[in-house]
Amino acid sequence: MISFASSDYLLRTPSGTRWKKIGSGKRAGILVPLFSLHSRQSQGIGDFIDLKLLVDWAQVTGNSIIQLLPMNDMGPIFCPYDSHSSFALEPAYISLSDIDGNVKDLKKRFSLTGKKYIHYSIKEEKMKLLWGIYLREKENSPSFKRFQEDNAYWLSDFALYKVLKELHEGKAWYDWPQGFRDRNAQVLERAKKEHAVKINFHKWVQWTAYKQFKELKGYARAKKVLLKGDLPILVSRDSADVWQRPEYFKMDFAAGSPPDLYCAKGQRWGMPPNNWDKISAGSFRYVKEKLKYAQEFYDILRIDHVVGLFRIWSIPYHELLENKGLNGTFDPKEESVWKEHGRKILKVILDSTSMLLCAEDLGTIPASCPQVLKEFGIPGNDVQRWAKDWQKRHDFLDPQEYRELSVAMLSTHDTTNWPAWWENEAGTVDEDLFIRKCSDHRQIGFSRVKNKLFDPSKSSHGRLRWQESIDSVDKLVAILGKRKEELRDFIDLYENSYREKEKLWRHMKLAGPMREKSDSKIVQRALKIPLDSNALFCINTLVDWLYISDVFKGDPYQNRINTAGTVSDKNWSLLIPLPLEELLQHKVNKTIRKMIESSGRI
Repeated sequence: MISFASSDYLLRTPSGTRWKKIGSGKRAGILVPLFSLHSRQSQGIGDFIDLKLLVDWAQVTGNSIIQLLPMNDMGPIFCPYDSHSSFALEPAYISLSDIDGNVKDLKKRFSLTGKKYIHYSIKEEKMKLLWGIYLREKENSPSFKRFQEDNAYWLSDFALYKVLKELHEGKAWYDWPQGFRDRNAQVLERAKKEHAVKINFHKWVQWTAYKQFKELKGYARAKKVLLKGDLPILVSRDSADVWQRPEYFKMDFAAGSPPDLYCAKGQRWGMPPNNWDKISAGSFRYVKEKLKYAQEFYDILRIDHVVGLFRIWSIPYHELLENKGLNGTFDPKEESVWKEHGRKILKVILDSTSMLLCAEDLGTIPASCPQVLKEFGIPGNDVQRWAKDWQKRHDFLDPQEYRELSVAMLSTHDTTNWPAWWENEAGTVDEDLFIRKCSDHRQIGFSRVKNKLFDPSKSSHGRLRWQESIDSVDKLVAILGKRKEELRDFIDLYENSYREKEKLWRHMKLAGPMREKSDSKIVQRALKIPLDSNALFCINTLVDWLYISDVFKGDPYQNRINTAGTVSDKNWSLLIPLPLEELLQHKVNKTIRKMIESSGRI
């Protein structure tokens, strides 16, 4: 195996100049959404200035990368991956104490002490206060003017979109009256004149957010901590981007993902797929401008759902919502073009930024995707619960078997945290998926086989745990009542999930019999696997790290950032239970640093 760190392999890839800049040694990092953080100074939600404390914590613990979820202006469901803009920053993250000291009432009304979830009504309150500050300051400085000039590609249309959205009581742009909806030049020009002050306000808000984020980047750089951003390849159907350039999007479709082991019906995200032919005809300026702005803040950029650049699961827009991703198709349809399709777009991205690129390459991945990532020197993702030999051993990979060109981790923002996975999902199959497979085979009645195959006392949250007695493929086949040749899909499910916990227990090298419940010792051993792996980067969620302490209480299943494919007020709202000032002083920091030091990632 090539050792990237000790050879010039990475320097010879198209990403070579980026690797030379940041170095090709192993690093550790943390993943956390800003809305999950708070300090004693926070006004109802974590903010740009609070991130300085997180930089301090990263330095104390030996983490040299902070990965943030997308920081874009979020829509009504407050999902960072379904934003109102690919450019504009979320105004709720602006620190008011940095520009106006009169925030005591706001801090009191939106106190985060003892809270488990963020309440996004804080955004409206902050916008009211920002409006008052703007009217008092009447900002018209040269630097504000320069900001507008530098971001002319997106800023004016975004500000107009925000004003028109307010004018039309929050309705989506495609439900506005025709002149506004279809961007009639005279109608829009009249609106710009009538609402000039409010339009300028939204530009000022973005400038304020820009300044605070840039200040944070400078602080992180001084502390030798790299900031890693997240670039979604999709944007909300109701967004300034789509309203401004609808030809760049396939409005008759909704993007999603096909059915898999964890989502029996697949997923329907709702965002329109990109129309790459039209974007390409525009010399990819839309993509280049997004990268130009992101580069103001980040050293490293994660490309979300990179396989969607090769081919994306597209669902007819008017398909029943209950069918989720079942009835989609890949776009482009022809597998023969996927490699060059993705390669062309990735090359444009790579040639348009000095940021080091990483790629989220999870899910059902065609062989061409990792081939191109390796060619370009772009790390993918290795998530420990899925880092397996799925075809032969049906067992987890040892640390030395992880890809060197990867970001290793225990969990993602879309999964359960690791303790919740261990207690509820390891060694299980998805119940909806199993029911659908029984239905596909017709003569297999799920109700007939369920209790013979699965242990109800160890099955929960829609996951089915195998009975210990089903200890061979032959027993599985006998209960299902068909020839082995007809049951390959069931056998694959069985071989990759039966006694999964016991297999991982052996990899973690823990003494004694396997324990069903997670605890600090088990989580430490789990974290050791990606830390000790070949992967150049190891980035774990702050939630997983804090499970080696006593910070979180209660059922770990409730402590998740997002449940993929669902809409819930619990999604995108989880709060870390203690302020950053206390986290900086917490005794767990010594343990974290010791683990990172022993893995050679300082």
